[in-house]
Amino acid sequence: MKLLLSTFVLCAFVLPAFASDEVTGIETTFTSPNGLIERCVRITPVPGGVYDEGDLKDEAEYCSIDLYADAVALCPKTWSTSPGMQVYDISDGNYANNRSEFQRNACSEGKSASNLASDVWFKFKPTMNQSGTSGTFSTSSLLYYHFSRLFDATVKVPISVWRSMDVNAHLDQVALSGLSLSGGSHGGRINHEGWRALVAADQNAANYSPTDELFIADRTQIYGVLINSPGHRYGPSINGTRESRWGKGQNRDFQETPAFRALRSSSALEDAIAEGLAAGRRVHVINRDLGSDVPPQQMVYWMKELTEIVLFDFIFSQQDRVGNIDFTPYYYWLEGGELTHEKAKHHKMGDGSMPDDAMLLRRTNLNDNDAGGRVQYANFAKSTQMLEKIRHFGGDTYQSLMALNSDLQSEGEIYQWVSSSFGLDDRQIAQIVNNTSLAVGILRGTCESGDMIFDLYPKRYFKTADATPEKIACNGS
Repeated sequence: MKLLLSTFVLCAFVLPAFASDEVTGIETTFTSPNGLIERCVRITPVPGGVYDEGDLKDEAEYCSIDLYADAVALCPKTWSTSPGMQVYDISDGNYANNRSEFQRNACSEGKSASNLASDVWFKFKPTMNQSGTSGTFSTSSLLYYHFSRLFDATVKVPISVWRSMDVNAHLDQVALSGLSLSGGSHGGRINHEGWRALVAADQNAANYSPTDELFIADRTQIYGVLINSPGHRYGPSINGTRESRWGKGQNRDFQETPAFRALRSSSALEDAIAEGLAAGRRVHVINRDLGSDVPPQQMVYWMKELTEIVLFDFIFSQQDRVGNIDFTPYYYWLEGGELTHEKAKHHKMGDGSMPDDAMLLRRTNLNDNDAGGRVQYANFAKSTQMLEKIRHFGGDTYQSLMALNSDLQSEGEIYQWVSSSFGLDDRQIAQIVNNTSLAVGILRGTCESGDMIFDLYPKRYFKTADATPEKIACNGS
């Protein structure tokens, strides 16, 4: 079941000089060991957004967790590039309700600490943009989550909520151990620099600039997002070969993947799919990653998901997408003429409980969305002209974009929601407005030239194999 949330009372406030803790929504409060009142905020839903019941349930669950409870353990994330905090359920097992022992002994296991916990609830990710660190802007994950619900996106974007944390508790329980452990075998140089910057900031807020992007107004707490992002990393068939390394080069490599090549084709959908697969299979590492058979149903899902990824990345000026696209395997089949799906236990066919005609598909998870939203970030979707090259699109996505642009240009209810919900500064809001307008201009130009084919409807294609394009007015009406 899905819930349509359309009307909210919005509170206006004076925009801060930098992104800040001025977020709005449903608040839950907690008291830190030092007596500070911490906030968890479920950001006000976007007007017109389509949220699953599971979205709202998970938001509430995230904001129900006391970070200092005996059955909750906190460990530094010392792998990958950005520093963060893993939040573990330790209600059962050898460390049941023994928070201090888990943090003392298990955290040093790095990723393997999850094997010693009852569950991994989520991670806390703060902003981090300092010399020698990776680019991370916590608000970006909130933007992707809520905008994906505005578009009722096919690509799966994880739920996230805003959370503050006592700076001294963060320093003592997470940051100091993060700095120590990231300097060993678990962490790399960039991760270690991130922890170095966090420790310095925890010790003195003035060590981090712009301070408002990491600290609440009185500097007693840092803030970030709580997010859970399950999934498995795609290989070169989706993420590209990355032979040309970071920056524009690997973003151009990304555009040579089978699904993106199909999007660039002016041929009818099934011919475009065949062309994309043929081009991809000429690259050895992509051919090996694809496996022996890629059904057209898989390609249509991939193509629709990629159009949404590129559009969101363009709007939010995402600089770190390539290499960070994940998937979850699902079985799909028709039951009484309706499309049914169930999460797969394995990556290959073999779950005995599935119908004989069930098809195993990889559905895309857009998990790592924390390098967008800041004006300073490099917009590689824009600079490598990804939108200009697309020739296949979903009519629903196109119409949603046109409606969004109309609202933003007229400073309507979505504009007011963006301005008041996330603590964004005026330049960051203007970037979203301007990039949305630019995206409309590019895609509308392709439509008006007769080069856009509105034929990406994965569910319809799976049910009927119907690839007939829809007629969509270029003005989105």
